[in-house]
Amino acid sequence: MTSRPTRVAVLGSTGSVGRQALDVIRGAPDQFEVVALAGGANVTLLAEQAREFTPPALAALPGPDADALRAATEAEWTVEWSALESIATRPDVDVVLAATNGLVGLAPTLAALRAGKPVAIANKEALVVGGPVVLAALEEGRARGAELRPVDSEHSAIWQCLWGEPPERIDRLTLTASGGAFRDLDLAELDAVTPEQAVNHPNWDMGRKITVDSATLFNKGLEAIEARWLFDIPLDRIDILQHRESVIHSMVTFADGSVKAQLGEPDMGLPIQVALAYPDRAPAQPAPPLDLAARGALHFGVVEHDRFPALDIALEAGRREDTTAAAVSGADEAAVAQFLAGNCRFTDIPRLLALALESHHPTMEPDLEALLAAEQWGRRTVDEAVSAGVA
Repeated sequence: MTSRPTRVAVLGSTGSVGRQALDVIRGAPDQFEVVALAGGANVTLLAEQAREFTPPALAALPGPDADALRAATEAEWTVEWSALESIATRPDVDVVLAATNGLVGLAPTLAALRAGKPVAIANKEALVVGGPVVLAALEEGRARGAELRPVDSEHSAIWQCLWGEPPERIDRLTLTASGGAFRDLDLAELDAVTPEQAVNHPNWDMGRKITVDSATLFNKGLEAIEARWLFDIPLDRIDILQHRESVIHSMVTFADGSVKAQLGEPDMGLPIQVALAYPDRAPAQPAPPLDLAARGALHFGVVEHDRFPALDIALEAGRREDTTAAAVSGADEAAVAQFLAGNCRFTDIPRLLALALESHHPTMEPDLEALLAAEQWGRRTVDEAVSAGVA
């Protein structure tokens, strides 16, 4: 007797992680089944995905293209894109892949956890902005099967290193950072870099926003904050190591000095599959096999903080454990969007983040409403600063 496939809801199916998740599912049809797809504005791609996977539930941003797709399919639709909670809590969903951009993914993540669903989380903002609220939802749904399964390669690596290890034996976590698109550029040239250069990552194939965050290393600060909530480790016990090849994805140092690391080629297929298949390891191989002999050497170094001022801003925001991380996360969303639109320079991004950090009046022990308000404040503060010519 064979067990049925794991039934997956993919939130953000038209984005970078969502597309790679569908590649994983496509490669292991006996292991996984798509029961819901939620895309954004790219309804053309969502229609192609719907024709291939024929899920019983679909969602997209409202508009004429979505209306046409709705009329052409027999799938059940959510009333609005903002009602993704209904997809995340469907009884036929075994695991929710939260791969939307921004805070759109927070509400369905909370709903899924409260309903007892495992959530494979690839949405940084949910934990950076709403970490305490997400953990409360996890605790609420844990007895019914709720889990958080990290999808980011760094957090997946830590998670895998911790399987079978008692949490009290953890000494330190080490996240690795490639250094992004401008790791070797002369500092004097950073003022003139273009959006096209910034979205050309040396190792990873990712979306535009996260690739810019990799170039500023702001994303590594966000990842440290995520790790703080995922693994209940204070930020002062989380290190960041520059590792050019992105082969070692993260490391864990234990109380006896032993170090575990998870290695693999820089490909999101494996961490996605690990999160969807847990606690099993699917027999499919979604990423190229690692050949260390062919690699020949791996390189490590300290992070150049003068090259990456956005990293220190993110870490400082995270240390405060109030609404500051939410505010700075919103500020970064706006700053990157302004840079990609050609309205400010690459080097203005950390300046705008510093403005948000310094001018935010935080709320201590915030609820979800306060966290969301702080994130929106961060966006407005940056947009107003750019409009006023501050950056």
